[in-house]
Amino acid sequence: MKRPVLLALALMALTKTARADGFSLHTTAFRDGGTIPAAQVFNRLGCTGNDISPALAWSGAPAGTRSYAVTLFDPDARRGKGYWHWIVANIPARVTSLPEGSGSRRNALPRGTVQGNGSGNIHGYQGPCPPVGDPPHHYHLTVYALRIARLPAAALASHAALRRALAQDALASATITGLYGRPAR
Repeated sequence: MKRPVLLALALMALTKTARADGFSLHTTAFRDGGTIPAAQVFNRLGCTGNDISPALAWSGAPAGTRSYAVTLFDPDARRGKGYWHWIVANIPARVTSLPEGSGSRRNALPRGTVQGNGSGNIHGYQGPCPPVGDPPHHYHLTVYALRIARLPAAALASHAALRRALAQDALASATITGLYGRPAR
């Protein structure tokens, strides 16, 4: 297996443990294992969604949580190398939700919160848009409870650095997986 896939699997294993410990993530946009609606789908490259980040809420963070990070990752993209659609970091520990559209609206994120660049070098939220004819891709929307107040800037400099920082500093994580595909015409 490729290194990014192994790390993604390790982070998902952490997620299963976190859920068992009571840390959970919720969205009204779609159910776990359900289809991601058009509101959250990308609006370029042949996709015709609204490209709005979903409203999120989480609860049950472990003691010692000093901040949160949120990611949207597609492990099926780029022949198994994966694709980062959204990276949010340094969410203060007192915050337990993000409003719909916070990935693209100015001033919608809590003070001090930062967004990173996804795989398409797009800053902020980029909704699903897999290639036409691919089987539906799995989009892992994950919140991480972190033992540190702020991820260092170096952790947002590359996706490999982000993976390492999340693996090192996460006390727990919780994931909702949505599916999205574009059938062949």
